[in-house]
Amino acid sequence: MVGLGQVCVDYVGRLPGYPAEDSKTELEELFTSCGGPAATALVTLARSGVSTSFLGSISDDPFGVQIVETLEKEDVDASCLKITPGYTSQFAFIAVTRGEGKRTIFWSRSSAPELTPEDVSLDRFPDARILHLDGLMLDAGKEAALQARQRDMTVVMDAGTLREGSLDLVKRVDVLVASETFAEPLAGAGGSVQPALETLMDMGPREVVITLGARGSIGLDGHGMVRQAAFPVTSRDTTGAGDVYHGAYIYGLLQGWPMARCMAYASAAAALKCMNGGGWRGIPGIEAIQDFVKALDHAKRV
Repeated sequence: MVGLGQVCVDYVGRLPGYPAEDSKTELEELFTSCGGPAATALVTLARSGVSTSFLGSISDDPFGVQIVETLEKEDVDASCLKITPGYTSQFAFIAVTRGEGKRTIFWSRSSAPELTPEDVSLDRFPDARILHLDGLMLDAGKEAALQARQRDMTVVMDAGTLREGSLDLVKRVDVLVASETFAEPLAGAGGSVQPALETLMDMGPREVVITLGARGSIGLDGHGMVRQAAFPVTSRDTTGAGDVYHGAYIYGLLQGWPMARCMAYASAAAALKCMNGGGWRGIPGIEAIQDFVKALDHAKRV
C-alpha cells in the first residue's frame, strides 16, 4: 500500500507530572523516534508484513536524514520522498506524564515545500491496493485519490482536524476514519456523533468510523452502525495510538474483513500501543495483536 502525508522526528520526554509554568521538572526518560499520521500507520502495516511506500516532503537537514534512516529501518520504502535541500524538516517535543500516559505536543512545522499534484504519480506502484491519506496536503491528496480511483485502489483517509477543503477530499475517499475533533463541527446539537457519521457517509465514503479515544470508536456502513469499546489497559503513552488504529484498520481491509472486525482489531492494536509506549518502538506486530485478541476472546468465553 501507499501512504501520502506528513512525517517528523519526535523527541519524547517522560516526566512524573506536567509542570506548572515557570518551574522545573526532571525528565525520567528521553528518546527520539519518528511520527506523523500516515507514516505511523505505514510502520504499523510494515510490522504486520505489508509492503508499504511513503510519499511525503522533507529536507536534507539532520531531521530529514533521521526520517529516511528510520523509515528504511522499519522496512517502509522511502525512495519516493521529496527531499528539498536547504530547508528544515518537521520535528516535535512530546511530554508524556506518568500515570495515564497523557501527552502534550510542542511541534515545529517543516519549511520544506509541500507535495504538489505534479509530484504525485502512482504509476510507480502498480501492485498497490490501498492509498492512505492523512489529509494534511490537500491538493496532492486530491490528485493521489483521483489516480487511485482510476486504478481501482481503495482510498482511506485519516481525518484529524476539519480544515478548509477537508470535506472536498472526503468526497474522494472510500473509507474514512475520523477523529472526534474532526466530527464535532458536523455533529449538531446534543453531543451525539451519529449525525456526523451520517453526514460524512452521505458525502461518498462506503465506511465511516469516528474514533473517540478512551470511549472507543463508532462506525457506519451499508449494514448499519457498530460500536467498539476501547480495551482497558494501563497506558504508558497515548502518542500515536490513533495512527496505529488507522494502520491496523487498513490491515483488516487488506484481509477483506467486515467493518466490525476491522474496528475490533484496530482497537486492540491501539490499546497495545498505549500500553507499550515508546514512540514507534511501542507499535505492536501482528503476532502481539493476534495474541491480545485471542486472550480477550478467551476471557469472554470463560
